[in-house]
Amino acid sequence: MSVVHQLSPGWLLDHLSFINNINYQLHQHHEPCCSKNEPTSSVHIDSLQMDSLISLGTSATFIAFDSTTKPDNENRGNCEIFIQKYVFRSELFNVTKPYITPAVHKECRQRKEKEDPMDGVKEESRISIIGKKRKRCVVFNQGELDAMEYHTKIRGLILDGSSELIQEGLKSGFLHPLSENWDKCSEPITLPLDTCNLSELCAMAKHLPSLNEMELQALQLMGEDVSVTEQDLFSRVVENNSSFTKMITLMGQKYLVPPKSSFLLSDISCMHPLLNCRKTYDVIVIDPPWQNKSVKRSNRYSYLSPLQIKQIPIPKLAAPNCLVITWVTNRQKHLRFVKEELYPSWSVEIVAEWHWVKITSSGEFVFPLDSPHKKPYEGLILGRVREKTAVPLRNEDVKVLPIPDHKLIVSVPCTLHSHKPPLAVLL
Repeated sequence: MSVVHQLSPGWLLDHLSFINNINYQLHQHHEPCCSKNEPTSSVHIDSLQMDSLISLGTSATFIAFDSTTKPDNENRGNCEIFIQKYVFRSELFNVTKPYITPAVHKECRQRKEKEDPMDGVKEESRISIIGKKRKRCVVFNQGELDAMEYHTKIRGLILDGSSELIQEGLKSGFLHPLSENWDKCSEPITLPLDTCNLSELCAMAKHLPSLNEMELQALQLMGEDVSVTEQDLFSRVVENNSSFTKMITLMGQKYLVPPKSSFLLSDISCMHPLLNCRKTYDVIVIDPPWQNKSVKRSNRYSYLSPLQIKQIPIPKLAAPNCLVITWVTNRQKHLRFVKEELYPSWSVEIVAEWHWVKITSSGEFVFPLDSPHKKPYEGLILGRVREKTAVPLRNEDVKVLPIPDHKLIVSVPCTLHSHKPPLAVLL
């Protein structure tokens, strides 16, 4: 189960289990060959791992985690069907130690500065050129003061709620205390050199000739789709309506598309293919590329301005009573923008504010809770699209369940950048 524990403060989640429960099974048809009884070696597709292949002769082959075999009843003719099952690489969730330990954090703070949040002043010690120690006071800016005030309000909620869930995780064995032997032998996780970068593909799609005047039909992935090109997949809705996973190739990288799913690979400025489908959605989750200093320094991806985010056509995509969920950084400027500008412009009424608390597999916060730089939690704002017309009496058969406020999502984060925990199992 993806939800390991559910208590009054919130949920302890197993993100890895959620991904693997999607059941990435790839069906491939092959002509019989004399070497079919030889198992293949395991391969990696970015973050996904394929189990070794088990042959059943000319009838079928099946990959299972328990190394058992299973016939394929749908197999017809002399064709051989290979059913390959992929699982996510578990080491990408192997976060055993905090990124910054509380001891190191405390030592740095004691050495560098003494802070007084009440007065809004931080006192720093510096050594001058002539060797004399001098002190200077630096006034906190308004953003820092707002962040400290916000943290003070939710600190107890984060600490008490997550501690309750972590204790349950330790009791059940889902979380494990970090032993000294494991601590010494643990090695840093190294990602493959060919890790995919969807942001580069979206940037490439942005520079393709404009298709605004064309209404391309949604592309249905049929069979193995060996004829599908990169140009067919850019800025166009691609659907996999089958019960099995489909594999596509983009710029030499292989991607798995889960069953009964669809996607639009596009820059945010090219949303018309999604609008042309004339579909509305009951839940919309948004993870905007917020502007911040680390993004500017790393140049990892392009960020969106507040105006660009407001131009996302949520009102046209949202079904009645649609639940809109937006991931927000801990910067108070962004939080106020979502609450005071973004949601009102979309006619979305705020119903709840939740927090994702990131922990290690031993139950520690990945960052010290009171770190002035990076916090071990992120926020998400939940809102509902308001009714366009006032309805005096609602149909009793149509009930909109209330969304509980101040819930915590506690989980071990993925080491890949910006992988958020699953919300479908909670909603």
